[in-house]
Amino acid sequence: MYRTIVALLMITLMITSCQSGSATRYELVYSMESGTSSGQQLDQTNVSGKRYKIALVPKGLEIDYFNYAAVGAMEAARNLGIDVIFQGSAIADADLQIKAVEQLIDQKVDLIAISANDPVKLVPVLQKAIDQGIKVITWDADTEPQGRQFFVNMVEPEVLGRHLLDTLALTMGEKGNYAIMTGSFSAANHNEWLKWINIQQSEYYPDLKLVETVATDDDVGKAYEVAKQLLVDHPNLDGIIGNSSVGPPAAAQAVKEAGKSGVVKVVGLSSPNLMRPYLHEGSAQIATLWSPKKLGFLTIVLAYNYLNGHMPKDGQNIDGVGNIRLIGDMVIMGEPLDFTAENVNQYDF
Repeated sequence: MYRTIVALLMITLMITSCQSGSATRYELVYSMESGTSSGQQLDQTNVSGKRYKIALVPKGLEIDYFNYAAVGAMEAARNLGIDVIFQGSAIADADLQIKAVEQLIDQKVDLIAISANDPVKLVPVLQKAIDQGIKVITWDADTEPQGRQFFVNMVEPEVLGRHLLDTLALTMGEKGNYAIMTGSFSAANHNEWLKWINIQQSEYYPDLKLVETVATDDDVGKAYEVAKQLLVDHPNLDGIIGNSSVGPPAAAQAVKEAGKSGVVKVVGLSSPNLMRPYLHEGSAQIATLWSPKKLGFLTIVLAYNYLNGHMPKDGQNIDGVGNIRLIGDMVIMGEPLDFTAENVNQYDF
């Protein structure tokens, strides 16, 4: 169902494009009618009486994960009677993200919510937005604290990193050689998960050996090439773990084509829709994620509350999401979900 919704969004929403270096920049503007949708209603109060314009900036617009998040953002915008702009570059690139933020500053949006491709590089332009009266928060991937007010995270980084390594160890019988396909060496969330993956391995799995960590730059084509090369460079490889959504399906496809399904185990962060065929045929064993739609929804609700002077609170109940946790200035949405051949058909995102 979510794929259908995303496809309809691409057709019915205003889409503009222009060339920016080697990448195409897309801008999707979600302009909502006031009032609530037929789904979950939110009891929120707009103390200013104005119609807010919030910008949701993903790492890359061509990554399915972020388009699912945009569906949730649209739902929240409709419920709250506000406008949401989903704007950024087609690919995950910090320099292109900076250009997107500059454009949003010119548009005088009320708030920018960004999934940062680089935690340091984006800070100056985000501080520029703040200096001009635009509020800034991060979601999915954080910046340095001075670049935003708070961070909307999916799960606690330590919990997720350790859990990902546990899923790999389970499928590999706690021994053997493995590689990691990370999204980007500059993304704060990917690096944090990597840290805890490595800690979990060193503390609990002495018979697992990490042979290489490679970056995919969150690019589908590059992820596939990287996965194929790992199998060539490490003929005795027993497992691959991917910590961004493009990694596990690329690894599973490469493993399948190499005739090593079930021999080289594949686990990691990706959506059930992307991983379903690989899980069923055995070229992947476990996929882990959360609902990106819910994350987009939560981000817009918390952004709206912030614009109205209300900061997130530990244990706060958000309609349609549940109780959130607050650790310092980081919001935790919930816990990771695991998808296997047995349960993957229960999910559609």
